[in-house]
Amino acid sequence: MTNGSVKFHDNHPGVDDMQQDVITGLSQTPRSIPPKYFYDKEGSRLFDLITQTNDYYPTRTEVLIFQKYKQAIVDFLPDSCVLIEPGGGSYSKVLHFVNELRPSIYVPIDISKQYLQLSAEQLAKKLPWLNVHAICDDFTKQFNIPGNIPGNSRVVFFPGSSIGNFHPLEVVQYLKNIAALAGDNGQLLIGVDLKKDKTTLERAYDDSEGITAQFNLNLLTRINHELSANFDLQMWSHYACYNSEQGRIEMHLKSQCEQVVEINDYEFYFDNNETIHTENSYKYTVDDFTALANQANFIAQKVWLDDNELFSVHLFKVKSK
Repeated sequence: MTNGSVKFHDNHPGVDDMQQDVITGLSQTPRSIPPKYFYDKEGSRLFDLITQTNDYYPTRTEVLIFQKYKQAIVDFLPDSCVLIEPGGGSYSKVLHFVNELRPSIYVPIDISKQYLQLSAEQLAKKLPWLNVHAICDDFTKQFNIPGNIPGNSRVVFFPGSSIGNFHPLEVVQYLKNIAALAGDNGQLLIGVDLKKDKTTLERAYDDSEGITAQFNLNLLTRINHELSANFDLQMWSHYACYNSEQGRIEMHLKSQCEQVVEINDYEFYFDNNETIHTENSYKYTVDDFTALANQANFIAQKVWLDDNELFSVHLFKVKSK
């Protein structure tokens, strides 16, 4: 499907996939729902607002790194590359160096269909010279790139510390998928949040403006709308904490009473204060993350940090065969 200078490829997961994941997650102990379901149109909008809060440091810190080291980053990347961005529903970060890099094709991939379409169209209007192939797909799994996109000179751009949503054991497998996607001598430019004090971390995921709480609770609104569930949002609250033993921020939805929730023909009984685990965000040291990437067939090329060492941007290259 072509829309102006945008080619849109729709591999959007169906409602049945979401229902199976939600039913399976709520049937387990402890209960959980995959964080990829945060990102309907409203969830994507709320996340953009989170990134603008004073308490949420990762986005603005990563942007500062891109601004400070833009030319140095571009100098490491091939001319006329194919730039692939998993989670590229918003084009805001790629704008920091796309004019200097001048990729031949830009491939944003995101699970939020409406948000991705709108973002891709806006980017094409802003940069009419850029060839955009937007793919609606679940980028947390192995995904396919259309055959008409060249297989050489690929750079995978994965900003925003989204890699932190994966368990460290899953990180290696996911990075192996990325290495296969990038191809022999392809590159990965990735944002990784660093370990720091508990207070800074917890404020970032429970901001004083309450937007992260809205974002978390919107997951239940989406399930109500798309899966005919009856979550009463007044009976749930947002809860975020840093698990120092695991090295991760955890986000939960906490039940405020004993209650029963129906999802189609399923019933789920919740105790007072019982939680649904909705997201992990693992934090790393530079050395720890580099070691994981090495296991996934990547060689470290360069790492850039902000002045306060809150965040890191890594550049890796796929090992040649």
